[in-house]
Amino acid sequence: MKRQQNHNSTTFLPTNQQEMKRIGWDELDVLFITGDAYIDHPAFGTALLARLLESKGYRVGILAQPDWKDPDAFRIMGRPRLFAAISAGAMDSMVNHYTAAKKIRHNDAYTPGGSAGKRPNRAVIAYTAAIKGAFKGLPTIIGGIEASLRRLAHYDYWSDKVRRSILIDSKADILIYGMAENALLEITDRLDKSEAVTTITNVKGTAFATGKSWKNCIRLPNFDQVSTSTDEYNTAFKLASGQENPFSAKPLLQAHGNRNLIINPPALPLSETELDFLYTLPYTRQPHGQYKEKIPAFEQIQNSITSHRGCFGGCSFCAITHHQGKTIQSRSIKSILHEIDQLTTQKSFRGTISDIGGPTANMYGLSCGNHKAEINCQRKSCIYPNICKNLITTDQPATTLLKKIRQHPKIKHAFIASGIRYDLLSLQHDYFTDLLQYHIGGLLKVAPESTSDKVTAVMGKPGAQVFTNFLMQFRQHSNNLGLRQTVVPYLISSHPGSTLNDMIDVALYLKRHHLKVEQVQDFTPTPGSLSTCIYHTGKHPLTNDKIYIPRTTKEKRLQKALLLFHKPETKRDILEALKICQRENVAKELFDQPQQTPLKPRPRQKHKPHRQK
Repeated sequence: MKRQQNHNSTTFLPTNQQEMKRIGWDELDVLFITGDAYIDHPAFGTALLARLLESKGYRVGILAQPDWKDPDAFRIMGRPRLFAAISAGAMDSMVNHYTAAKKIRHNDAYTPGGSAGKRPNRAVIAYTAAIKGAFKGLPTIIGGIEASLRRLAHYDYWSDKVRRSILIDSKADILIYGMAENALLEITDRLDKSEAVTTITNVKGTAFATGKSWKNCIRLPNFDQVSTSTDEYNTAFKLASGQENPFSAKPLLQAHGNRNLIINPPALPLSETELDFLYTLPYTRQPHGQYKEKIPAFEQIQNSITSHRGCFGGCSFCAITHHQGKTIQSRSIKSILHEIDQLTTQKSFRGTISDIGGPTANMYGLSCGNHKAEINCQRKSCIYPNICKNLITTDQPATTLLKKIRQHPKIKHAFIASGIRYDLLSLQHDYFTDLLQYHIGGLLKVAPESTSDKVTAVMGKPGAQVFTNFLMQFRQHSNNLGLRQTVVPYLISSHPGSTLNDMIDVALYLKRHHLKVEQVQDFTPTPGSLSTCIYHTGKHPLTNDKIYIPRTTKEKRLQKALLLFHKPETKRDILEALKICQRENVAKELFDQPQQTPLKPRPRQKHKPHRQK
């Protein structure tokens, strides 16, 4: 049975036997294993889930970045009473290790000093094998982004083949996908009551494997079929994507040899009260004291505030909806202000909040206005190709939140660095004005991803005209405010559907609209996404349309160079691309220096309302 805590919960959770003894523990209930460094902050999933279990009276320890080659590294806190909870960390380990060109990365933002090599490839599989070797018969629960997106048979870019479900390959007992709070708590409570892990088969947001037949499931093509036929792979993707609505989804079944993989329906979204509770837990908001070097990921988020989770954008290349869900789950303003009060007590805080947002900042407080329609909704996006009539788009919750933050006596600046859906801003006039006047610091980063209508249609993003309209409004608003401000667009090269000719058109668009790209993301086929399915099969699984796929290293290099036309080192590649497409006539336009008329700046207004008059 779970036991009452008897230690000061404002300290870190134990990471070794000495720390356990210091707080009077001789045994853990749950051992968390993560591929990230231990940062006790609600932005990191392991810390959040561990604090949640702690709040319910469970004894929890965290084993961060253990040496997966050394069985003793997994025994340093002894055998946990209930189970081991295993995650690769905040990123899929293969995405963490390799670039889109499959070259090894030499840094890891989630490791002290940014050092690479502290977690294994396919970390969930490696950690689960190590735990099974260290503690025979101990139940293993896998989760996090790597497990979540690899829960079904999936195309793996790095091996260029379809791999089995990560649950099958890891031989774990249960897989939790999505945001795991309620599922993990239910599993923990049931194991604490001595229920066998093999009988825990009905928890929403989980998957398990069985040798038995299973009723009332949507049967997907089996592993042998999807691994040998792209048409069967597309069929499986289409069937699975039709069961993502947590209010009406049915279980999925996919056979892997003589084992049936069962995917239960997604977990229900958290209520405001449930979400607020997670942020009342006693985080230290700091990396564990064992680390002597800075951790880049923590440096980036330590002064940020998460206001909500979920995204209804439905972008084809994005994993957020598959992991966090389409429903926006927003915290109360009271909860956010309370966290800001805590943040201002940190010694490192200097009055600036680096970000207030979630996956998409201007979705805070938005929801479906017709719950009956929401229950059976099959739209992948609430805003593409058009804004759903049932979507509540009011900006009042967000503008009220931002105003109250600006009024906080210890806040000098509060920036929004999260993504912005510019196609929503036309319906959020007050938010748009506040954003430009107080919250961007001169640069607004947005992600059109492309300005080719043909490519954005594959991406599930609005086309060039919507972006152009936004750009004109941004510049006009900034001019009216007397502020010199710039849009920095994020773009993807070599996305399915994108040809060299398309990328030349995008480069010309950027030049004609006086835009420069800071960085280009060469498309990486990450597990589970629609774009990755298209990349693998060459067809759109929902329409069966054939899609062009840029695959060669040369074409990918040339596509990326075109988006960086303003950099001298790209000129040779650009000229080669223009020659291939017989469009040498546009070289002069691309390489000529543009004439720009600067805005007349006036002093930026500060965040204090009494000074805004």
